[in-house]
Amino acid sequence: MEIIANYGDLLLFMAVAFGLFMAWGVGANDVANAMGTSVGSGAITIKQAIIIAVIFEFAGAILAGGEVTATIRKGILDATLFADDPHLLVYGMLASLLAAGFWLMIASSLGWPVSTTHSIVGAIVGFGAVGVGVDAVAWGKVGTIAMSWIISPILAGTIAFMLFRSLQNLIIDTENPFDNAKRYVPFYMFLVGFVISLVTIFKGLKHIGLELDTSTSYMLAFGFGALVAVVGAWWIRGIRLDPEENKDFYFTSMERVFSVLMVITAAAMAFAHGSNDVANAIGPLAAIYGVIESGGIIGAKSGLPAWVLLVGGAGIVLGLVTYGHKVIATIGTGITQLTPSRGFAATLAAAATVVIASGTGLPVSTTQVLVGAVLGVGLARGMAALDTRVINKIFLSWIVTLPAGALMSILFFFALKGAFIGA
Repeated sequence: MEIIANYGDLLLFMAVAFGLFMAWGVGANDVANAMGTSVGSGAITIKQAIIIAVIFEFAGAILAGGEVTATIRKGILDATLFADDPHLLVYGMLASLLAAGFWLMIASSLGWPVSTTHSIVGAIVGFGAVGVGVDAVAWGKVGTIAMSWIISPILAGTIAFMLFRSLQNLIIDTENPFDNAKRYVPFYMFLVGFVISLVTIFKGLKHIGLELDTSTSYMLAFGFGALVAVVGAWWIRGIRLDPEENKDFYFTSMERVFSVLMVITAAAMAFAHGSNDVANAIGPLAAIYGVIESGGIIGAKSGLPAWVLLVGGAGIVLGLVTYGHKVIATIGTGITQLTPSRGFAATLAAAATVVIASGTGLPVSTTQVLVGAVLGVGLARGMAALDTRVINKIFLSWIVTLPAGALMSILFFFALKGAFIGA
């Protein structure tokens, strides 16, 4: 309690700095989940992707990012064990932010799309198990997260495979792919609007005071999907078949129809991602703020101030602008060659998987979900369409992430503990 009283301001300043660093890592690495397929498919340029992401990631973080911080704040550790030594929880959360931030910086520099969720979870588990005791960790929760490593990419890949097969049967492998694209794409647009709005509703609108029951959520999502379909149908009416542009690639005009869809998908996924994954950066920061604000009382109720969400949103945008292009390149072009139609199938499959996971309570990594979806699209075209060397590197980075975060967190925890001894 004494350390909290004497050094509360310094600890909070460090928390904001480390939280900003972690949010920067989320932006540098994880925003590729929302933008990689759109850039890789050629639907939008990297500059356009950054502009869309800056607006919608920030909006998602600020408007709907507060709800998903609870698991990171309270779900992984037994906070009651810190009642007599609240400063240890503060050190641990600081160490977790720093460790996860450093790991994301390393992964981003190598172009590895790793899980920011698993980075912070691994870091919190590391300091909890070694710094406090094995009993401090909710191992059931950690086991569920580990299970999602296998389930979520397979589920997303399966959905993406089926979606792309439907595109092949209804549009791509027909005599008039352009005409069929204009006929069927509005139905796929409805699916995009429906699924993405469900992601947003389920993943955080409670933060802005919207407590919606399941039936209302589905009705709103259905209405939004219908609106997207109507607007999209009107938009693509103006796209004309140009025989000249189809000389080199027979499907060029058809892919222009899907490019319209990818712009909508990119904006919606950026909002959903900002609302969901900002928690990885601000969850520990919110926990530290709660302890310091209450004078060291663990479990005291404290609201989530708007400036904490602001820190998370600003950090994500900064990370994307300065470093995000490397992981976007891996997701967008490294695994398999994407076109707008392929990118659409992958993005919608990823979003659908997030919705299913939300309904079942399974914590998933948006990175692993999207990589699984891109793999599914590649498999729909045959194994030869996949770059297995890139895939092997990605899988290796997933395995390393949790222990890397844990190890660095333990080191930083004891360094911070040593720095404040005698203080």
